[in-house]
Amino acid sequence: MKGLSFTLVIVAVVSLAMYYPQYFKTIGDFKLSALIIPLLQLIMFGMGTELSLKDFANVVRMPKGIIVGVVCHYVIMPLIGFTLATLFNFPNEIAAGIILVGCCPSGLASNVMCYLAKGNLALSVSVTTISTMLAPFLTPLLMRLLGGSFVAIDFWSMAWDITKIVIIPVTAGLVFHYLVRGKFKWLDKAMPLVSMAGIALILVVITAAGRDNLIKVGVLLLVATILHNVLGYVLGYWSARLLRFHERDCRTIALEVGMQNAGLASGLALAMGKLATAGLAPAIFGPVMNFSGSSLASWWHNHPPKADGVDKLIS
Repeated sequence: MKGLSFTLVIVAVVSLAMYYPQYFKTIGDFKLSALIIPLLQLIMFGMGTELSLKDFANVVRMPKGIIVGVVCHYVIMPLIGFTLATLFNFPNEIAAGIILVGCCPSGLASNVMCYLAKGNLALSVSVTTISTMLAPFLTPLLMRLLGGSFVAIDFWSMAWDITKIVIIPVTAGLVFHYLVRGKFKWLDKAMPLVSMAGIALILVVITAAGRDNLIKVGVLLLVATILHNVLGYVLGYWSARLLRFHERDCRTIALEVGMQNAGLASGLALAMGKLATAGLAPAIFGPVMNFSGSSLASWWHNHPPKADGVDKLIS
């Protein structure tokens, strides 16, 4: 259960927000939703502190794996999201939230799950990094193509929102990594805890804001979200399998495809002024993704990939 402890905490605090939403909307005259973007920026900064220039050098060392991982991610998840949003016939803004989750880059948790699953960690970090760097262009483009029929999408506004939520903080974190990291041990230990607390608070605020809509479509939205997540794993894994990747890389690509940056999707929903509707799918996807990812990684951990020669980077 230790590997699922964070997910269980998320489920607990989200349940609390469902029962007592009034405590998670405002404090006095201050709207707690105003904390979402600063918290996301802090989380992205934390991601940047874990990166190094070696992660970008991996692009040259294993271009095939990274290209396949990124392409699968930005093709499979947006199309699954669009298909589910259409089939389930959700209200437009809630449907747009499902597509929005699918159009976002890989989630940070995928790297942890990849490590636990005995996957290719270097490939995982590289795919997460490259998909994140491409997000300011690909996410608004895909949202305009697939989600434009549900809600109005301002390409340049969304591109700027992603840049200030993701790219600038990650770049600052990368600089921090080289200038400060290691000099303050307590800070290195604190950043992951701050990130986890930030994710929990974001989910609580979104759940409280969208509680009424969640009650109306909660069960169907949960089913759609689980399908979105699981189909991402399955199609990601078998896409890599068909391309004759090593088992370690297949596991890695499966996790990179299926695990989204739901926090970024929440921030974009807030920036669009649709936190209580488009923000619901990301709020559900986060806990679902962590639970399924932890379970899948644990199973794979207990079933080490069969060696088929010397493990080597895909080139």
